[in-house]
Amino acid sequence: MKCVICKHGETVDGTATVTLTRGAMTLVFRDVPARVCDTCGEEYVDEAISEQLLSTADEAAKAGVQVDVRTYVAA
Repeated sequence: MKCVICKHGETVDGTATVTLTRGAMTLVFRDVPARVCDTCGEEYVDEAISEQLLSTADEAAKAGVQVDVRTYVAA
Protein backbone atom coordinates (compact mmCIF):
# COMPACT_ATOMS: atom_id res chain seq x y z
CA MET A 1 0.00 0.00 0.00
CA LYS A 2 1.18 3.55 -0.68
CA CYS A 3 2.05 5.53 2.47
CA VAL A 4 -0.61 8.15 3.22
CA ILE A 5 1.88 10.30 5.14
CA CYS A 6 4.79 10.80 2.72
CA LYS A 7 2.87 9.67 -0.39
CA HIS A 8 6.09 8.24 -1.87
CA GLY A 9 6.93 5.04 -0.01
CA GLU A 10 5.41 1.59 -0.08
CA THR A 11 4.60 -0.27 3.11
CA VAL A 12 6.36 -3.53 3.91
CA ASP A 13 5.90 -6.10 6.67
CA GLY A 14 7.66 -5.13 9.87
CA THR A 15 7.10 -4.44 13.54
CA ALA A 16 6.28 -1.40 15.64
CA THR A 17 6.43 -0.28 19.23
CA VAL A 18 3.01 0.97 20.35
CA THR A 19 2.66 3.18 23.43
CA LEU A 20 -0.79 3.63 24.97
CA THR A 21 -1.40 6.20 27.71
CA ARG A 22 -4.60 6.40 29.70
CA GLY A 23 -4.74 8.67 32.74
CA ALA A 24 -1.72 7.74 34.88
CA MET A 25 -1.13 4.45 33.03
CA THR A 26 1.47 3.96 30.29
CA LEU A 27 1.54 0.63 28.49
CA VAL A 28 4.20 -0.17 25.88
CA PHE A 29 3.88 -3.06 23.43
CA ARG A 30 7.03 -4.11 21.55
CA ASP A 31 7.31 -6.17 18.37
CA VAL A 32 3.75 -5.46 17.21
CA PRO A 33 3.18 -6.68 13.62
CA ALA A 34 2.74 -3.66 11.34
CA ARG A 35 3.15 -2.37 7.83
CA VAL A 36 6.04 0.11 7.77
CA CYS A 37 6.73 2.70 5.09
CA ASP A 38 10.06 2.03 3.40
CA THR A 39 10.62 5.78 2.91
CA CYS A 40 9.47 7.64 6.03
CA GLY A 41 9.03 4.82 8.56
CA GLU A 42 5.36 5.49 9.31
CA GLU A 43 3.80 2.42 10.96
CA TYR A 44 0.34 1.02 10.25
CA VAL A 45 -1.17 -1.49 12.70
CA ASP A 46 -4.03 -3.75 11.55
CA GLU A 47 -7.48 -3.04 13.02
CA ALA A 48 -7.76 -6.47 14.70
CA ILE A 49 -4.38 -6.01 16.38
CA SER A 50 -5.37 -2.50 17.50
CA GLU A 51 -8.53 -3.89 19.08
CA GLN A 52 -6.47 -6.53 20.91
CA LEU A 53 -4.05 -3.90 22.23
CA LEU A 54 -6.90 -1.69 23.44
CA SER A 55 -8.58 -4.65 25.14
CA THR A 56 -5.32 -5.53 26.90
CA ALA A 57 -4.96 -1.89 27.96
CA ASP A 58 -8.48 -1.96 29.45
CA GLU A 59 -7.59 -5.06 31.48
CA ALA A 60 -4.33 -3.48 32.65
CA ALA A 61 -6.11 -0.29 33.72
CA LYS A 62 -8.66 -2.30 35.72
CA ALA A 63 -5.79 -4.18 37.40
CA GLY A 64 -4.21 -0.88 38.47
CA VAL A 65 -1.13 -1.05 36.24
CA GLN A 66 0.74 2.25 36.08
CA VAL A 67 3.68 1.42 33.79
CA ASP A 68 4.25 -1.80 31.88
CA VAL A 69 6.34 -2.89 28.90
CA ARG A 70 5.22 -6.05 27.10
CA THR A 71 6.22 -8.03 24.06
CA TYR A 72 3.25 -8.47 21.71
CA VAL A 73 1.70 -11.94 21.73
CA ALA A 74 -0.98 -12.82 19.17
CA ALA A 75 -4.33 -13.83 20.64
